[in-house]
Amino acid sequence: MAASGSLIELKSRPAQVAARQLHAAVKLISACAQKADGAQLGELLILIREAGIDPLEAAFATGVRRFDKSGDYAVDGALSVTAWLKWKCKLSGGAAAERVEIGKQLERLPKTEEAFARGDVGYQHVAVIARTAENVGAAAVRTEERNLLNAALTMDPGQFTTVAKNFEHRVDAAGALAEANRAYQRRFLHVGDPQDGVVRIDGLLDAEGGATVRAALAAQMKPIKDDDRTHGQRFADALVEFCRKGSGGKRGSSGSRPQLIIRASLATLAGIPGAPAGELEGGGTVPAETVQRYACDSALIRMTGRTELEHERNNASRTLSASTRRALEARDRRCVWPSCGRPADWCDGHHLVWWTRGGESSLPNLALLCRPHHRQVHEGGWSIQRREKQWLVQPPLKIPGRVLARRE
Repeated sequence: MAASGSLIELKSRPAQVAARQLHAAVKLISACAQKADGAQLGELLILIREAGIDPLEAAFATGVRRFDKSGDYAVDGALSVTAWLKWKCKLSGGAAAERVEIGKQLERLPKTEEAFARGDVGYQHVAVIARTAENVGAAAVRTEERNLLNAALTMDPGQFTTVAKNFEHRVDAAGALAEANRAYQRRFLHVGDPQDGVVRIDGLLDAEGGATVRAALAAQMKPIKDDDRTHGQRFADALVEFCRKGSGGKRGSSGSRPQLIIRASLATLAGIPGAPAGELEGGGTVPAETVQRYACDSALIRMTGRTELEHERNNASRTLSASTRRALEARDRRCVWPSCGRPADWCDGHHLVWWTRGGESSLPNLALLCRPHHRQVHEGGWSIQRREKQWLVQPPLKIPGRVLARRE
């Protein structure tokens, strides 16, 4: 059962012919996909799924079931068919186990197996039906199999999952509750240590918890005009913005917000070459430019000795007073960057002449900038000026570009 290159040596003559035809068909479809565009390409993609991938997945599931029963995976030294699939078919453990379970359940669900083989339903729909059969039993699913398949024909897998879960609840409410409780017990959230300038966040939430987080972040995930962020970047920004608001709700300078502590020397604040990076209390470092950005609109603590920290925290002074912040929001209303419309509660008060360079915390020297555009100025090297009720922004000299303007 050894492979030579990317082509398996098959002993069966019909299998050899089918393999050659399959390889030829894949090459032909690939060539068509390279040349097609527009509606023709869309139709081709549908064909690839319905006539190719899904029927082949159905054949694969049936083959896996038979291979599992035969025990022939042991010939290669594998301890299980799942282990064999991971090894020989380059599948992850989860993907291999899922296909083994689908193969087992399809044997008991003939209508689903037939629809899968025809390409009427997709792999993800079948995986949902197989999980339902695993949870409540194939016999219960067979009584509703036709209705489930009809629903699968008109719904995407996410919508169909809701239908399947409703069915499970009708059949076995106690089992559905037990599954929900097990899902809740699996919840966790891990925030990693900084590595290469990034922090990995990983976790699991039950369905209720996930829906709660989505609802909380939805208002801050909407793209704005000329927004070039990906969906994932908008999700990440929304999470950070939500956390920055803290318990104070409104983003006023006097509001209660999470305390992010950055330790930095005067040389770092001043941007003197050779100065150390700013140190985050939770671990990790940030560049001097980031420290200077935070200095625009933060509470400042001046320390001359290590034992003074707790006392100084209670006597911190803000670079922007509450009254100045309110006046700034009343004047600018939103981020002043051309083409941006992020609201004031997403914004910092930026010093046009930087605070770290002696700029005053007075209204003529301030501008509301959302966090991404505030970062553009400090870490990205852009400049922003106000001339006769017009905001002008310009990229750094090393980046060719034109001046962008926005009138108030």
